[in-house]
Amino acid sequence: MHADAIIAIAASKDSRALTREIFGERIGWLPWKRPGYELGLWLEKFCLDNPEADGVVLESHGLFTWGDTAEDCYATTIEIINEAIGWLEAKTEGTPAFGGAKLQSLAPEARREVAAALMPAIRGMVSGNQHMVGHFDDQEAVLEFVNSHALDTLAPMGTSCPDHFLRTKIAPLVVDFDPNKPDLDAVLASLPAQVEAYRESYAAYYARCKRDDSPALRDPNAVVYLVPGVGMITFAKDKATARISGEFYVNAINVMRGASAISEYQGLPEQEAFDIEYWLLEEAKLQRMPKPKSLAGRVALVTGGGGGIGAATAERLLREGACVVLADIDLAAAEKVGTELSSLYSGDVVRTVAVDVTREEAVARAYAEAAVEFGGVDILVSNAGIASSAPVEETSLALWSRNMDILSTGYFLVSREAFGLLRKQGLGGSIVFIGSKNGLAASPNASAYCTAKASELHLARCLALEGAELGIRVNVVNPDAVLRGSRIWEGEWLDQRASTYGTDKAGLEEMYRNRSMLKRSVLPEDIAEAAYFLASDLSAKSTGNILNVDAGNKEAFTR
Repeated sequence: MHADAIIAIAASKDSRALTREIFGERIGWLPWKRPGYELGLWLEKFCLDNPEADGVVLESHGLFTWGDTAEDCYATTIEIINEAIGWLEAKTEGTPAFGGAKLQSLAPEARREVAAALMPAIRGMVSGNQHMVGHFDDQEAVLEFVNSHALDTLAPMGTSCPDHFLRTKIAPLVVDFDPNKPDLDAVLASLPAQVEAYRESYAAYYARCKRDDSPALRDPNAVVYLVPGVGMITFAKDKATARISGEFYVNAINVMRGASAISEYQGLPEQEAFDIEYWLLEEAKLQRMPKPKSLAGRVALVTGGGGGIGAATAERLLREGACVVLADIDLAAAEKVGTELSSLYSGDVVRTVAVDVTREEAVARAYAEAAVEFGGVDILVSNAGIASSAPVEETSLALWSRNMDILSTGYFLVSREAFGLLRKQGLGGSIVFIGSKNGLAASPNASAYCTAKASELHLARCLALEGAELGIRVNVVNPDAVLRGSRIWEGEWLDQRASTYGTDKAGLEEMYRNRSMLKRSVLPEDIAEAAYFLASDLSAKSTGNILNVDAGNKEAFTR
């Protein structure tokens, strides 16, 4: 068992003496031995030589117990762990953890602001081999450690338990940040040098410890980033792994707290740590991992995420391994979709955020949330929309402005914010506008809507020009008459279009289907498939394009 209280004892310099003091003859002690067959033989010999013992503490490992039945063994394990917890609490009562606080934490909102600024920059630096996903943790245990006097001493020592170490690497990177004088610009400017210094240190560790049959050097970037006054950031190939890595480092913090309070904490010897990290059995396991999905490690922000097209697009991206932020002015609708998608793909990879795309501060906040939750953004699917229908003489200025605000200005604002974040990451990216056939083909009694949609198309062309040198691709999906699941078609727009074409609600979809060249209905899933194609590397050499998904409409032919 890897209970924190037990490993605190196992990772102490006086581990053997402490084990005897706490448990007497009931629990034995064995020195460090790497996991494997030989360790099993050691345990067998100890059991045979010590029939009165109920278990053994393995230095830097944890606790083994035994009994006549599984239930006996479980009961003994819980009893021993609780005994260790009680002993530690009594011994450390009144003792400041980690030598006491050296720094004070920023306020919760300020901590998230700093994380939102740092995470995309770090993500860009550590995603050279594959896109990484981030996780932020500012729980009390983390803050206690990153603010402490002992941080600079304990952090470089790394973790002691192999189970912790394999997920957190040889040591964390402590970001040079002073919460008493927070200068984000200076920190961001210094980050490349800090990250490079860690890589060089890791490569030197590999060179010192490698054996003739060692696997090749792996990713030399840190997994854990500790930020004084702010918290802990972890990066891994997917969200679950990043979160779990952080959880294991919290366990390591708890171990260091206990061990340094009752004795002297000791991490794994460097060579032993290396031999575990580059263990041939571990390498064989890594080589057998399934091939990553096409969007593994990518993060998408989908506006209008609570509607039919937004939900279908999010599901399609999630199916290919992406993390998705559902952004919608109707947070309840986004959360409903988020709950459904989380049940299919796990809560790790889905987030929701309220956003009015016409407000700069709301758009910036949505991207900040994406940065804190996942580390950044790679894909924007700009899908927020409305629709209106009225003869031009009956089109009020308010109606005209509302269309332009959401369908033109809104697309501009979410794209502008995306450009800033994508530039910060330096990983390129993909922006997909969900346009409309009406952006190319005129439609009666819809001048405000058609004009705003035409504006979207030309904005996309302009952004494709600006984004090319940054590796940012900008493309458009042009749907037509996607009635099913669409909130736009739930209100007045449906009545208005039915009136325009002289039919009723039930006949409108049939009318659109028969109007198309292919005589087929266009569904949200069809738009989602096109959006996935343009967001993914399947279209890596395409930008500035318009993909019509309208079952064929000659008025919307681009040429």
